[in-house]
This record gives sequence, C-alpha cells and structure tokens, in this order.
Amino acid sequence: MKFKLIIALVTNDKTETVTEAARHGGATGCTVITSARGEGLAPAKTFLGLTLEGQTDAILFLVERHLSRHILETIAREARFDEEPGSGIAFQLDIEDAVGLGSQLDTIEHEIEDQL
Repeated sequence: MKFKLIIALVTNDKTETVTEAARHGGATGCTVITSARGEGLAPAKTFLGLTLEGQTDAILFLVERHLSRHILETIAREARFDEEPGSGIAFQLDIEDAVGLGSQLDTIEHEIEDQL
C-alpha cells in the first residue's frame, strides 16, 4: 500500500471543518499541531511586538495515495480556501515508506476498499 501525506495549514476556526471534510473524503485519522505561525503576502500585524494574527494549526493526514486528491479537493471545498483568502492552504507529499501502521493496515484497507 502506498501513502501520501496531506498537510493542511489552517486558521484554528477551520480545524474542525478540515478534519471532518478529510474524514468524509476517506481519511482515517489525523494529527493536529496547534499554535503554528504563518505569514502570507502581507506581513503579520503587530502591536508592541505582539502578533495580532490568530492561531494557525497544522493538520497532518497520512492517506492511501488513490484517495489523496479527492481528500485534498474535499478539504479545499469545505474550508472555502478559494473563497476566503487567508483561511488556509493544503498540499500533499509522496511518502517513501512508513512504519508503525502494521496494526492499522487491515482497518485502513477495509475502510477504503469501497473507494478504490
């Protein structure tokens, strides 16, 4: 089984939307890293050295490669990335190899077999 890593960088108010969208798209789990910082085209606004930007979360999804594009598109649509500038970005990377999934492979295969 081959995997891809989808990384979504979103404002914290979009985290729940993105995780639910990914699950509906076929993802079987995720890791959320909170309190990340990011900057777009315009530098972050500050007041007395404190950033006024909201919290950004990094959400990691290890997904079966055949489902990755569908999940990526589902995330973008549900989180309204194209309609709400600055709400987030998501991208995918090829995974060369992964360990620690042995106990989960049967479950992953069973859950995604209808979607392959």
